[in-house]
Amino acid sequence: MPTYTSDFHGERHRFRDLKDVLAKASHRRSGDELAGLAAETDAQRVAARSVLADLPLTIFLNESIVPYETDEVTRLILDSHDAARFATISHLTVGGFRDWLLSREATTEILASLAPAITPEMAAAATKLMRNQDLINVASRSRTITAFRNTQGLPGRLSSRLQPNHPTDDLRGIGAATIDGLLLGCGDAVIGVNPATDSVAKGIAILDMLENLRLRHDIPTQTCVLTHVTNTMEIMRQGAPVDLVFQSIAGTEAANTGFGVNLGILREARDAALSLKRGSVGTNVMYFETGQGAALSAGAHHGIDQQTVEARAYAVARAFSPLLVNTVVGFIGPEYLYDGKQIIRAGLEDHFCGKLLGLPMGVDVCYTNHAEADQDDMDTLMTILTVAGVTFLIAVPGADDVMLNYQSASFHDILYLRSQFNLSAAPEFDAWLERMDMKDRNGRICEIVPGAMRMLTDV
Repeated sequence: MPTYTSDFHGERHRFRDLKDVLAKASHRRSGDELAGLAAETDAQRVAARSVLADLPLTIFLNESIVPYETDEVTRLILDSHDAARFATISHLTVGGFRDWLLSREATTEILASLAPAITPEMAAAATKLMRNQDLINVASRSRTITAFRNTQGLPGRLSSRLQPNHPTDDLRGIGAATIDGLLLGCGDAVIGVNPATDSVAKGIAILDMLENLRLRHDIPTQTCVLTHVTNTMEIMRQGAPVDLVFQSIAGTEAANTGFGVNLGILREARDAALSLKRGSVGTNVMYFETGQGAALSAGAHHGIDQQTVEARAYAVARAFSPLLVNTVVGFIGPEYLYDGKQIIRAGLEDHFCGKLLGLPMGVDVCYTNHAEADQDDMDTLMTILTVAGVTFLIAVPGADDVMLNYQSASFHDILYLRSQFNLSAAPEFDAWLERMDMKDRNGRICEIVPGAMRMLTDV
């Protein structure tokens, strides 16, 4: 592979290969420093960006950062690349691509049509030349619409995943948290439970309870137990009510192997879920979560910076036409994203790359208690992501997940964002809120809900 050089302020900087250029051009983050990949000085970072800006986009089709022969994610990226659509931008450098994305020519319709022509590495490279406002600007014009029992990603909408986790998987506790969220207008993206135990029987019990609640009140949403995909396949075999198949994914074959998954297993699970035909308005049945640092923590990053390898995970997601994808941006901890500044930047990068690749992108705006971050940082991130057109955010009771032991957004945060930006829930879910007398004459969630007792009796 060729080496790359750049003269900056009288000093020559050498980069050993394309991976090194991408890593050194990245915004500072603790994970890349931990891995020994980060720029050693700001001057080196700027020099790397200078090199990156002048590289042709075609380099990412000709120079794989993980070998094609040994990595099924690389094969997926290159084999599914839409060369015909790429022809319209194939003459651009990375810097030219960044400028084009920010131009008026890059409309919502054109960005959608180009998504299959953009590889994760192209998207990641562009982010390294962008300010935060650039990431917001482009992402706000990128839109992907998906559907199952309601429709995600429409203009003027902000959806939420209602996350009613419980440290012992107590059904009454999960039910109470679910009703709490529903009464505050949350849960249209999905009612998704992270089980505390890896038990198929417990997963079935949770799904049965949520299904009974959903059917009793005719709630147009989808439910999910976020267990391993093979558990979900067994749950389906046992006849339990599975709406969405969940799986955490990463950007290399080795990292996905660490998760106990590969593309073949995901295809089998998707086919099984489609065969159930449980969707009423659409057939998007997959739900994926990602997060910067996952491949590094598994020792499976192949010397790639964490933001670029994260973008490669979105190619895996894209292959399965998911209903929902979200990055759990600050969950892995300060070893990978040290403070609020790094978490905010990573959230914007992940959201931008996911939407540019054609995904219904959401974010878990979150941090761990030992990170140098606080709720003010999360307020900033959730607000600017809403400006950027995020499809959905995750919400937990009181912003404090008592099972996973991290801080996220609250149900009231979703109310704030919808009110501040005049946004509504998914249309089918919003109509349900009206039917349940849960909205006032101004379209806001009622402080006292006349129909609340109908659901409270379920706990």
